[in-house]
Amino acid sequence: MKLKTTTNLTLDGVMQGLGGAEEDRSGGFERGGWAIPIIDPVGMQYLDEAYGGAGAFLFGRRTYDIFARSWGKFEDTSTSAIAAALNSRPKYVVSSTLTDPQWAGTSVLSGDVANAIRNLKVQNEGTLLVPGSGKLVRWLLAHDLVDQLDVVIYPVVIGQGTRLFPETGPDIALELLSSHTSPGGLTMQSYQPKGRPHYQTDTLDTDKMSEVGRGRSQA
Repeated sequence: MKLKTTTNLTLDGVMQGLGGAEEDRSGGFERGGWAIPIIDPVGMQYLDEAYGGAGAFLFGRRTYDIFARSWGKFEDTSTSAIAAALNSRPKYVVSSTLTDPQWAGTSVLSGDVANAIRNLKVQNEGTLLVPGSGKLVRWLLAHDLVDQLDVVIYPVVIGQGTRLFPETGPDIALELLSSHTSPGGLTMQSYQPKGRPHYQTDTLDTDKMSEVGRGRSQA
């Protein structure tokens, strides 16, 4: 399987509480529900296709609990491609404490999680999609298990909340695979992890930068 992550983010990198005021108030978060007023038909179609194209789903525990009490309780899944996919396809949740998941089709991964995920990728076809789950995404990246990192960036700054990448952490180089913008200003980007970044060690040569700029303007 190809492991893909998909994360909805504000412009300042917040991923917490996008779906509603009461979705996730951990840490004193008070600005939930920021995505719903902004999402447009193009952005919604993108998310429908992302979830609808998944063969299975992988969650961190917090995101799993949020999804289970919302999407897992969806009454008529025929009205939502996301709900239909989530409720009909295998789900895996990484947890050392969850023993009896109530959402049908869920398996718990514990112990040697990295090896379990590698086995899932080898033994199955299609896409293993990781919705949200910031802590898990960072762990997967650190263990070289992510094949594609997808983000949907919403044109809003909310100034508080959990961010996908905190202020300090490992560095990661990314190759842009695709980028699309919706009429409402959502930017949908796909990246492939490429190891560690390369850093410029010399002092910035302003003359050389000027030459590059002139070359681009003449192209």
